[in-house]
Amino acid sequence: MSSLYIVATPIGNLSDVTLRALEALREVDFVLCEDTRVTKKLLDYYQIKTSTISYHQHSGEMKVDKIISLLQSGKNLALVTDAGTPGISDPGGKLISLVRQELADKVNIVSIPGVSALTAVLSLAGQGFDHFLFLGFLPHKKGRQTKLQEIAASPYPVVLYESKHRIQKLLAELLEIEETKKINFIISIGRELTKLHESFYRGTIIQVQEELNSQASNLKGEFVVLLQKTK
Repeated sequence: MSSLYIVATPIGNLSDVTLRALEALREVDFVLCEDTRVTKKLLDYYQIKTSTISYHQHSGEMKVDKIISLLQSGKNLALVTDAGTPGISDPGGKLISLVRQELADKVNIVSIPGVSALTAVLSLAGQGFDHFLFLGFLPHKKGRQTKLQEIAASPYPVVLYESKHRIQKLLAELLEIEETKKINFIISIGRELTKLHESFYRGTIIQVQEELNSQASNLKGEFVVLLQKTK
């Protein structure tokens, strides 16, 4: 029986990878990558020579058929994303579901967990979270307002991801929610988590907005946002 390993990779610091993940990446026949150039940096760092195959949100039926064929022929594959855990706000979940549907008991699907930006920001906030709502990346246009209303209505803290291109837009939208819904948020933002310029901001939306805008470099990188309503 062939195996498909779902391998979590570092979100920044290349040392944040498990020994089990490295073992799997060395021993499989191919590594399925969101971006082969990104994954190659990790493989080269640990002197891993395994061949890579690109698999991302734009991969068509021919690529999927090739992956299914490799598994059917007994090959072992590892699925990685550019950063973090496959299936969390990336196209990996779609492939995993397809393998389950088409190959059923013929492929062993194995999770090799590791670092996650989601859990990293929750641990930094230091509140102890038994319940929270994770929304990943909000839609750019269609459906965005619906998600914002879901944030406003949530009885639980909300975690989402945002890029440097839309972080200021998001903060402005959250301020509008506060005004129209008569609610207040405490916001925590982890920027470039585990990387050289890692930063953590916490306060009211206006306070965090001012801090981010105080230096141009504060608006670069990837952001993880945690929203908590104040009582």
